[in-house]
Amino acid sequence: MTGSVVVIVGSGGMGMAIARRQGGGRTIVLADVDETHLEADVATLTGEGFDAVGRAVDVGSPESVTALAEFAESLGSVDQVIHTAGLSPVQAPVNAILRVDLLGVALSLDAFGAVIAQHGAGVVIASMAGHLYPPLTAEHAAALANTPSGDLLSLDFLPDLAREPGSAYAIAKQANHVRVRAASHVWGARGARVNSISPGVIATSMGQAELAGDSGDAMRAMIAMSGTGRLGTATDIADATAFLLGPAASFITGIDLLVDGGAVAAITTPPG
Repeated sequence: MTGSVVVIVGSGGMGMAIARRQGGGRTIVLADVDETHLEADVATLTGEGFDAVGRAVDVGSPESVTALAEFAESLGSVDQVIHTAGLSPVQAPVNAILRVDLLGVALSLDAFGAVIAQHGAGVVIASMAGHLYPPLTAEHAAALANTPSGDLLSLDFLPDLAREPGSAYAIAKQANHVRVRAASHVWGARGARVNSISPGVIATSMGQAELAGDSGDAMRAMIAMSGTGRLGTATDIADATAFLLGPAASFITGIDLLVDGGAVAAITTPPG
């Protein structure tokens, strides 16, 4: 094996911004379920001078995610893995959200935890929704953190907690947080780190779809009361990702970094 490989699961706005930020001098493996969209994004990166290859992946399939990890390892040293793939409440029903946002992250942590290089690092893109939903009980958090990935969707309490797309999304993102904490031990045994980032409202196509949906007014009010008073950008998330993947974060693993412009702070601790 020769060369450094960065794997980006999900080729949306954040995925492409991260690819451009992290891809210089590395082989970019860009993976997505939408092969037409993926082909166009790889062509764009290649045209910009990056060494990029595409790979179709279904993040809810153990076989597909494992095959992606093995393919990436065949290209070189898998030094960086960023999981951005997800479905929002306006995009999909409960079952699809849990399959992609909950199971998909768990499977990626498993598969890439087996191939990540020493001194490598990973980032899972979660969501500030995981900080706003009522906290999980200790029992539920432990189950979501430690249940074998293949059994996650069979947890008996999920139907009660994830009754509609919004709550399913929030539960999945809370699960991402605790799943990353648990995975940090496995990745650490290989000399690697893994963390998550919880973005606020970001001006990607997914974020714009949410703003246009039923919760749009509430989201705009939340942005207005935040400390920054603005939408986030994909570049904001790429910058935070670069920090967590880089040497300045060498003592940071198993945490969630909230990158939301101060929205959660404004909601949970409003001015007196």
